[in-house]
Amino acid sequence: MGAVEKPAQAVAQSPMVALLGNPNCGKTALFNRLTGARQKVANYAGVTIERKEGQFTSPAGHPFRLLDLPGAYSLSAHTPDEEITRDVVAGLRAGEAAPDVVVCVVDATNLRLNLRLVLEIKRLGLPMVLALNMMDVAQKRGILVDADLLSKELGMPVVQTVAVQSGGEKALLQQLDGMWPMHQGVPNPLAAIDAVPVEQTQQEVRRILSKVVNTTADTGNFSEKIDDVVLHPVAGPIILAVLMFLVFQAVFSWAAVPMDFIKESVEGVGSIVKEHMADGVLRSLLVDGILGGVGSVLVFLPQILILFFFILVLEDCGYLPRAAFLLDRLMGGVGLSGRAFIPLLSSFACAIPGVMAARTIQNPRDRLVTIMIAPLMTCSARLPVYALVIAAFIPDRMVAGLVNLQGLVLFVLYVAGIVSAMAVAYFMKRTMGANRQQPLMLELPSYHIPHLRNLGLGLWERAKIFLTRVGTIILTLMVLLWFLSSFPGAPDGATHPPIYYSIAGILGRGLEYIFAPIGFNWQICIALVPGLAAREVAVGALGTVYALSQTGDELAAQLEPLLSQSWPLPTALALLAWYVFAPQCISTLSVVRRETGHVRYAFMMAGYMFALAYTASFLTYRIALALGG
Repeated sequence: MGAVEKPAQAVAQSPMVALLGNPNCGKTALFNRLTGARQKVANYAGVTIERKEGQFTSPAGHPFRLLDLPGAYSLSAHTPDEEITRDVVAGLRAGEAAPDVVVCVVDATNLRLNLRLVLEIKRLGLPMVLALNMMDVAQKRGILVDADLLSKELGMPVVQTVAVQSGGEKALLQQLDGMWPMHQGVPNPLAAIDAVPVEQTQQEVRRILSKVVNTTADTGNFSEKIDDVVLHPVAGPIILAVLMFLVFQAVFSWAAVPMDFIKESVEGVGSIVKEHMADGVLRSLLVDGILGGVGSVLVFLPQILILFFFILVLEDCGYLPRAAFLLDRLMGGVGLSGRAFIPLLSSFACAIPGVMAARTIQNPRDRLVTIMIAPLMTCSARLPVYALVIAAFIPDRMVAGLVNLQGLVLFVLYVAGIVSAMAVAYFMKRTMGANRQQPLMLELPSYHIPHLRNLGLGLWERAKIFLTRVGTIILTLMVLLWFLSSFPGAPDGATHPPIYYSIAGILGRGLEYIFAPIGFNWQICIALVPGLAAREVAVGALGTVYALSQTGDELAAQLEPLLSQSWPLPTALALLAWYVFAPQCISTLSVVRRETGHVRYAFMMAGYMFALAYTASFLTYRIALALGG
């Protein structure tokens, strides 16, 4: 497949190919295989549902645009995701034409479930291609699918694909080249609305399968044997807890070397700047503002990537839906469905995709409660704060010769967020009125070895997002904070560092009256304000504040020892407790407003989380003082 870049106008005029299929059919893997890094993520107009679009060039040199539609089981939409998929393929979205061709991706090992959607799309009258994906898995199991006969029965081209293997997309590319030039069909939107009864569609599916699929040699699904252990009511939860515990141990153990490299690099750059620049405002901006702030955040990139490496591995191998089933009973006890597990798990990356992922929940009340508790999951923006405070105050030693104490504390903080979310969900469900618990229906994909290409793309996307935030939001806020912390400067005869008399210092000392009962000093209060824009900014803010608070030439790269010398242990513990419940960043609150359609829910979220954070910090600080911390 060529990677020739086309002019923007040519790309815009290229045929639009829409990938459509059930969840877990390999559709996104095929999208990644075709587009590689030439893809972008945005939102559909008017909603916060993700729109993933890319481009590729076929072997014959034809340019295509590729749209990865949200996973759907039927055009009879039950969730906002399915509504978007239906409206796009049916040409019902204002100002947006229907795709030129629809590629229906199906799991060759599970055609009984997948073909219902194919038949519904066929009634729209659009040009279609059926991609029989995971054919390698079907062949290993002894499932024989007659692709030629299936093509005849469906009245559309059928190609075999293996999206996770290099070259597994060739048959699809050849088919698309053979359809060139493409003439856009005019869909029949009524076919997506006045649906044929499900029973009639399923009867047609069974008829087709009886002709084209031979399962007499099927050796069975090996995943079912694994699930006998993984989904066991006793062993299953233990395995899940052990996996999560090992992940957080690795976050500290594996990240030490790359973190030290980044830290030493920041120190080296700072030393060079100090050596070659005269003392003045510009040097202070570069060393104290940019290196002291941005460098303090950048050092935590390895820990974030390690955490997401494990999450992507568990997702790619097929384990995460099993975790949803394991937690369904626990979550049902607080009035939630196990389907809320995926949005809540997404919130460990960032609350924004977690809030958006809640749209897959059919019940509106369950969806709202999931949105409201999603920010209590410990997002990656909290990790730099946790890592900084833990490294400064928790000894790096082993417990019982087996467990790293710092990793154990991090694990406890994550568990605290989960337990708090369940408690809030229980309270909200009771105050919002009783609601009948709906049974969880979720497809379990087959287990398979994670694919390095998908892992690489996922980690690159996460690193790009983090570095973009560092280079834009965080850098901007650090420069602004440096300015506010440097001016108007100290008066004659000043007894404190200049930052004490700055605009930021005055603001911090004013806020100290509010936060003194929970042990926060004015430097911490300064850092909390820019942290409203992005939580990880608090670390950079502390780096800038304490760099400017030093009377010598210490770099903010030495932030950990500075904090351990400046703060008592109860203050550090109170700050950890604060960030378990810390009020949401502004961007998350904005998404909550758009997703719920009401600004009151955004205010409600910010209000209850501030109350929880203050209360938890107050109790932690006072108890630690009483115990002689």
